[in-house]
Amino acid sequence: MLTNDLHVGSPRSRIDGPVKVTGQATYAAEFAAPDLAHGYVIGSSIAKGIITSIDVTAAEAVGGVLRIFTHQNRPRTAWFSSSYEDQVGPPGKPFRPLYDETILYSGQPIVLVVAETFEIARHAASLVHIQYDLLPNQTDLEAARHDSYEPPRKRFGMAPPAARGDAAQAFSDSPLRISQEYSIAAEYHNPMEPHATTVVWHGDDTMTIHDKTQGVLNSQAYVASVFGLSKKAVRVVSPFVGGGFGSGLRPQYQLFLAVMASLELRQSVRVELTREQMFSHVHRAQTVNMLSLGAEQNGRLNSVQHHAVAATSRFEDHQEVVVSWSGLLYKVENASFQQDLAKLDIYTPGDMRAPGAPLGMFALESAMDELAIAADIDPLDLRLGNYAEADQNTGKILTSKELRECYRQGADRFGWSKRNPVPGSMREGRELIGWGMASGVWEAYMFKTSARVTVKPGGKLEIACATSDIGTGTYTILAQIGADALGFDMADVTVKLGDTSLPAAPVQGGSWTAASAGSAVMAACETLRKKLLAAAARIPDSPLATAKLDQISFSSG
Repeated sequence: MLTNDLHVGSPRSRIDGPVKVTGQATYAAEFAAPDLAHGYVIGSSIAKGIITSIDVTAAEAVGGVLRIFTHQNRPRTAWFSSSYEDQVGPPGKPFRPLYDETILYSGQPIVLVVAETFEIARHAASLVHIQYDLLPNQTDLEAARHDSYEPPRKRFGMAPPAARGDAAQAFSDSPLRISQEYSIAAEYHNPMEPHATTVVWHGDDTMTIHDKTQGVLNSQAYVASVFGLSKKAVRVVSPFVGGGFGSGLRPQYQLFLAVMASLELRQSVRVELTREQMFSHVHRAQTVNMLSLGAEQNGRLNSVQHHAVAATSRFEDHQEVVVSWSGLLYKVENASFQQDLAKLDIYTPGDMRAPGAPLGMFALESAMDELAIAADIDPLDLRLGNYAEADQNTGKILTSKELRECYRQGADRFGWSKRNPVPGSMREGRELIGWGMASGVWEAYMFKTSARVTVKPGGKLEIACATSDIGTGTYTILAQIGADALGFDMADVTVKLGDTSLPAAPVQGGSWTAASAGSAVMAACETLRKKLLAAAARIPDSPLATAKLDQISFSSG
């Protein structure tokens, strides 16, 4: 029983807001350390080839330069490719920075200059001269798509749904047929905070790593595996993330380089990527969607065929859920799905903002609009006429779906009835005006997550979980849940996140953190409620000696 006004479901100011707007929030490249050295990365200027020489003579002569690392003098790291794998990596062999003379993609890190200051490191880097033997490269998906292949499926949910019915025959038999290709260019993550790592060397073979990451435990496991360290010797801390959008799910190369340099020099080292270098690694894959819709004259779908080809690197098979959405958004008895990859001389793409959904949904909804024109049906009516009450990919009934009401409210508020359906018919002065609509779908996941809830002296509540807050409000969400469960004011709740010393949690992504970490906090609070009642019941002459949990309230701290 709760007597206080609930925080969940009510507008609340973010508890991390004041430290962010006043500049007190500390990010990966802002943590201080005594004797901190700075690394500057030199990336390859070619897409494919062999390094024939690296001349560092002039750079090493610059005062303040501590060490210049290349593939020729890098310290030894783990031998097997499997040691470089991470929790969310795709099948294949992960990229190894400074591994050998082979150039796999443009911007590949090939030199790390470490100096007393960032400015010295950057200047010295400009004096390094590199020569290559060029090799023919292919970075054009259109040219490579005909050599596409079906990749191995390592990650959960990556395989396309099973086909149902006879999509090809149903398409041939349909009076209305739409077949189109929809190409989407590569998109690069470029959040406000660039990728950076500050390694604080403690002098006792332990280190604290401040990393730009969406999963501190993933970074910790990667570092321990690659460098042969105990996890107890590697603490990763990331209390604030200045935007991730998926770019921080996997360890990026600056983490490897900073730890490598710190271990070799036995001092603290920071490596921060430049804005230009943010274009040298993770990105949303370039993708081509081939989509065919077959329908009756009234717009009822008979067939959906969705085939996607996405770009990946030569060394890993990155894949996203691109075609699945076409099998669940609309009711259709005949559907087929195929999702392939094409190898290019690029870095491995990565998850970005609802990975796969914007790619596949853009194609499906574009095709639905073209079908609406062919059938002379309002695009909204076409979608309502094919409305699905179940996920036909899995056969599961959708227990909660309010899309029909969303359609109604959106149409009412937007004035959809005033729309002229003829393309190019609406104008404001000299400008053409387009009115459109589209649907969006995303998954609801939960993953194993732990949390700790502690009542502190003075009537304060502390919530702890290793999950990150990538700007989505996790600090505030968990504070709301804990405050309601135990009757605290939010001002008396402290939340600790983004630290490998806290209870374990998966990477923050996929929109599962509020549900997963929130449920863990709620479960911990329930256990704490029982402990508090049991303690109160043991007090001599306690009025709560025989009370049941559902008979009491927790309020006012």
